[in-house]
Amino acid sequence: MKYRIYIDEVGNPDLGSSDNPNHRFLSLTGVIIELDHAEKAIHPQIEDLKRKFFHSHPDDPVILHRKEIVNAKPPFESLRDERTRDRFIHNLLSLITTWEYTVITICLDKKTHKETYQTWRYDPYHYCLAVLLEGFVFFLNRHGCQEDVMAESRGGKEDIRLKASFHRLWENGTDYVYPDQFQQSLTSSQLKIKPKTVNIAGLQLADLLAYPSRNQILDEQNLLGRDLAPFTQEILKILEFKYDKQEDKLFGRKFI
Repeated sequence: MKYRIYIDEVGNPDLGSSDNPNHRFLSLTGVIIELDHAEKAIHPQIEDLKRKFFHSHPDDPVILHRKEIVNAKPPFESLRDERTRDRFIHNLLSLITTWEYTVITICLDKKTHKETYQTWRYDPYHYCLAVLLEGFVFFLNRHGCQEDVMAESRGGKEDIRLKASFHRLWENGTDYVYPDQFQQSLTSSQLKIKPKTVNIAGLQLADLLAYPSRNQILDEQNLLGRDLAPFTQEILKILEFKYDKQEDKLFGRKFI
């Protein structure tokens, strides 16, 4: 089987903003999907959902985005109607439950990272990506597979940073995964980066799951500072069965 991990980012990697409570944390969520399942189940079913509720058309596809869905902003204004919203959420949660995928989320406290390493630090994004890809390599090894990595385009300098960070890991490895292990597990030395407009189901699923997963980690660390939103709580009930696990060990949720 061929797998791909789709990555979504919550927060920003700027250490200078780490003292701001609104920008203290950076998280990366990876959603691992078998490519045949993405093609035959997730993509067509997500397109059916968008046609049903938002009249999505192949020439101008609606792209699912959690923030706009929650706030019922265009093209999701139909969700301002309570009955329509309830039906949509029911349909969406049912799909997220039945699809087959594995989730890994890494959340970094940039403030603690900055204070701990006064003279030398990892770039926050590179640090999170390294830990996330270590988990992906361990997953691939357990399943005897090789595959690749895709992230959503952030544009310009951000995309250059993403690609450079990925290539550095592929060439140099980490303290826990040697370079040859990365190179044997990942089929390409180049990170795949695609814009939101390309309408990739795996990236849309990662977008829907990343924020709830990050908030679950912060809530467990008593760092969220508010109650989990109802929609987030529903997503988290599903994620308990989707996080990467091996027997009684949880690999899919990590606070660093």
